[in-house]
Amino acid sequence: MTAIRNVGIVGLGKMGLPMAKHLLAKGFGVVGCDPAVRSAGIEMLASPREVASRSDLVIVVVGFDHEVEAVVTELLEGSRKGLVVALASTVAPRYAQGLAQRLAGSGITLLDIPLARGEAAAVAGKLLIYGAGDKEAFDACRPAFAAFASDIFHLGPAGAGQVGKMVNNLILWACISANDEGLRLGEALGVDPATLREALRHGSAQNWAMDSSAERSGMPWAEKDMSIVLHEADLARLSLPLAGTVKEVIKGLKIRLGLGLPPGSD
Repeated sequence: MTAIRNVGIVGLGKMGLPMAKHLLAKGFGVVGCDPAVRSAGIEMLASPREVASRSDLVIVVVGFDHEVEAVVTELLEGSRKGLVVALASTVAPRYAQGLAQRLAGSGITLLDIPLARGEAAAVAGKLLIYGAGDKEAFDACRPAFAAFASDIFHLGPAGAGQVGKMVNNLILWACISANDEGLRLGEALGVDPATLREALRHGSAQNWAMDSSAERSGMPWAEKDMSIVLHEADLARLSLPLAGTVKEVIKGLKIRLGLGLPPGSD
């Protein structure tokens, strides 16, 4: 497979924009498309179809399945044989598998590369990629992925990357739930939460969500993430009682913090 030199980014939000800037800094040709962004130091094109016509690799960084569908439809219209589409969005594993099957024979190779660690890691160029799909295509894209990710894993065929991200998110939200309940208990018994958090970070209760105060992100995708977990578990005929509890705990935490649901989640 030929080397990846021209990269398109569809979705230049809190994650996509810093990713694009890191790619530019590493010498890649970069074009972007996002109706909400007019100028960001990136050459902006009018549609995903135009992005596809100018790119060897297109990275899709949108929020929901219906947005992915709309983008992929346009990419098909503008693609040429050999285009690689890397789905950085978090979607259900079965959806990623089905999309890869639909694109088979179209000349497009689909990779799933859901991202972890959040906005701060995107800005620092230290995202984590849970990758999957055609191994040769994935390896050809590694130099581009390395522009914005410090840890890159290939977990298997299409959909496996989304499984990795799904499990990561389940454990993340479980940690946030446990942190919240533990710190509230400590406060009710007279211990300052900030002081207690710092002490816990040096013991066996330490976790990434506690270290990063992950709940301060606003947790915009929590309900979506947990709905994916529970739906996939239902289809697999697997009982995950903790996952159901975590979804409700996170919902209650967001209500207490005055955080709304993300657009399109109702």
